[in-house]
Amino acid sequence: MAASRLARAQRVHSDVVPWLAPLAILTTEDIALRLFFRRVSILGADQLPTDGPVLLAPTHRARWDALILPKAAGRRVSGRDCRFMVTTTEMSGLQGWFLRRLGCFAIDQSKPGTASLRYALDLLADQQQVVLFPEGRINRDGAPITVAPGLPRLASLAQTKGLGSVPVIPIGIAYSRRLPRWGDCAALCFGPQLRLEGSGKAAALALAERIEQGMRSAEEAARSCIVAGENEA
Repeated sequence: MAASRLARAQRVHSDVVPWLAPLAILTTEDIALRLFFRRVSILGADQLPTDGPVLLAPTHRARWDALILPKAAGRRVSGRDCRFMVTTTEMSGLQGWFLRRLGCFAIDQSKPGTASLRYALDLLADQQQVVLFPEGRINRDGAPITVAPGLPRLASLAQTKGLGSVPVIPIGIAYSRRLPRWGDCAALCFGPQLRLEGSGKAAALALAERIEQGMRSAEEAARSCIVAGENEA
């Protein structure tokens, strides 16, 4: 058992460069976010577990989402990094080198296989927080939130593999405008924890519906926070 845990830890940390994450935190949280946004508000932080496996399910409206989420849930807050599942196209070239060394991993959306899910399970077994954008794309046009099968399937597999009912945290991220501009405000809201109830396809579908509802409610709360702040300014 100890050998198995050691092998798993080696797999999930093999590509990560320890010194790169602090540098990334400095350049994104202390420089980029502070220079670009007038204010970044975080709501519902008490919903974020600081230990044990967790699945983070944020809305995806802009590239800035991937910088704001670590500010709200990363090592300065929870003591651990956000391990993002990203598309294979994002893992190419120099960008891919950096993302891989920061702990990101890829999934081929055109031909989703089991390798990425197995790796995500290894991360959860290693008590990591795994980030999946459930919509599978940047939703800039305001289309209704639709959760793809990947996240509920991962929650089901985690239960099957003996990891228990891993908490899923729906997250809403909003901006002053649909396309954020310099000087805008941003807000992130953590929704109440959700868990898979039961097993099988029906349970996964029910979880997907609750994630969608949680993401919508969290995003509405984030938008309300921005409007309230701008009215006070």
